[in-house]
Amino acid sequence: MRNLNNVPEVIMESKSIGHPINFKWTKKKINKLLDCVEGNIELENTLMQINHKGSIGLTAALLEWIYWRFTGYSQATHDTKKRIEALWCSINNREQTNPLLFDTDFEIPANGPVDGALWIALMNVRMIDARYRKGSYFLQNDLVGLVLLARHITPKKKIFDNWFSQTISNLTNSHPNTYKTDVLDESDEAVYDSSNEPVISREFFFDSEFQYTVEASENAIHNFIDNLDLKANSFLNFSRKAS
Repeated sequence: MRNLNNVPEVIMESKSIGHPINFKWTKKKINKLLDCVEGNIELENTLMQINHKGSIGLTAALLEWIYWRFTGYSQATHDTKKRIEALWCSINNREQTNPLLFDTDFEIPANGPVDGALWIALMNVRMIDARYRKGSYFLQNDLVGLVLLARHITPKKKIFDNWFSQTISNLTNSHPNTYKTDVLDESDEAVYDSSNEPVISREFFFDSEFQYTVEASENAIHNFIDNLDLKANSFLNFSRKAS
């Protein structure tokens, strides 16, 4: 699992690769994905149990589900792949990645189920990345839409559901959130420092034989970074020294 060239087995099992684009894509569905706070409190509360680096790992994994679903259907997946790589690198050291800005002038076409779904996904990731960099205590809230989107476009949803359920169970054990959300300042001005949280790797989410330890995760994520073409990805900035 040293790079994104190999499809994770669970994504293969979900029939996402090359499957016809036949999921529902109506104005009502789009609006629900864009404004997903209502009716998803349980999911939001579940995600709030995960710390920041665990949440960024989950973000990268969810975006990979979306990436493979649309590979072959849109050239935009090349950019999506680079964003996934940057998310993993930001877990190791976010100072060596650039902000995952996306469609800041709202000029990118977002019509149809492929471009529309990718637009929603990358806009969600942009917000998650911004909150991660800021140290927002409400980072996890922005994952709700990404979870719902990844599930919606997956052909075999039961496969996704089983993966997600097991992943959440694992994350709450290995990367639990240490702060209580019921006492947070709603102004979102407070800053949380996640630098001391343990890293997490792609193997945690997609390799059934991976045995999680802090050392194993550090080795895995360093191997992942070592296999990247750092100059080919504008979201990476390894000229910066680790802080």
